[in-house]
Amino acid sequence: MNFRSLFESFANIKVAVIGDLMLDTYWWGKVDRISPEAPVPVVAIDHNEYRLGGAGNVALNLSSLGAQVYMMSVTGTDDDGQLLEVMLKEKRINTDGLYKSSKRITTNKIRIISRNQQMMRLDKEIVTDLETDDEKEFIRTITTGLDTIKPQLVVFEDYNKGVLTGKLIGEVIAYCRQHDIITTVDPKRKNFFAYKGVDLFKPNLKEAYEALNIIDTKVTDANLRAIHNQLHQQLQHRISYITLSEKGVFYEDATEAKIVPAHIRNVADVSGAGDTVIAVASLVYVATKDKSLMAEISNLAGGLVCEEVGTVAIDREKLLKECEELLG
Repeated sequence: MNFRSLFESFANIKVAVIGDLMLDTYWWGKVDRISPEAPVPVVAIDHNEYRLGGAGNVALNLSSLGAQVYMMSVTGTDDDGQLLEVMLKEKRINTDGLYKSSKRITTNKIRIISRNQQMMRLDKEIVTDLETDDEKEFIRTITTGLDTIKPQLVVFEDYNKGVLTGKLIGEVIAYCRQHDIITTVDPKRKNFFAYKGVDLFKPNLKEAYEALNIIDTKVTDANLRAIHNQLHQQLQHRISYITLSEKGVFYEDATEAKIVPAHIRNVADVSGAGDTVIAVASLVYVATKDKSLMAEISNLAGGLVCEEVGTVAIDREKLLKECEELLG
């Protein structure tokens, strides 16, 4: 495998990311004393940092790998929504698919960090489903955008924030199947079984156990194959791709099943690792249709971002170097 040629081919792939866009806010500071007002630490803030979160982080990972990325989501008409739009454009991510609703607020997750440890998180968000009129307009925004850009890949990124409704999911998947667009999804519990007919279904192991009410949580070939079979009965999807945390990843389709072990890492923070895995796996699969290569490369990518604090996108050159050294 010529990994450099593979990575260069990503530039020819158009990807639409549809899902819950978030702003990740970090307040970095020092703790030197306890508040006289309550038994809580006082954090003296040094600086703020803003990052693309949720579906935005998936889009950022795809863009970092060189793909042509189109973000499709719903934000509020607030300052956080405007900031996200600016940040996406700075990363060369198309924002024509953003629908702004006066009935929503933009999701913002504020993390307070001292000495590289998260002390508190404050969430500003609305998690109810889109109202009918917003849902209708957003579906129209998506289909119009897909007609225009003609992507090879659509990635659904679901965080249970209400942007991805059952009706929207069904209509977009039907559109993609009609137009031969590959679909991949990183699901959450609420819409877990709404993604019928997708090409790649990527839950983590905990999500799969909970959705299927499985009690035996031993990571074995037999258990993982049973998960795939139960998922396939309900979803009729092409590939199950299950992340196993420190144990690696597992994939299965009609012809092949395999556990790919994780590589040893100095783990600093697992935030956003799932975003990186779905982004890399989706892109490699579209480029090669090779399930084993998809699993190997995305497994490496997920481990790499765990070595960084906070939500970060994959470093293309680092990933390329690891592919050449460990998979070559």
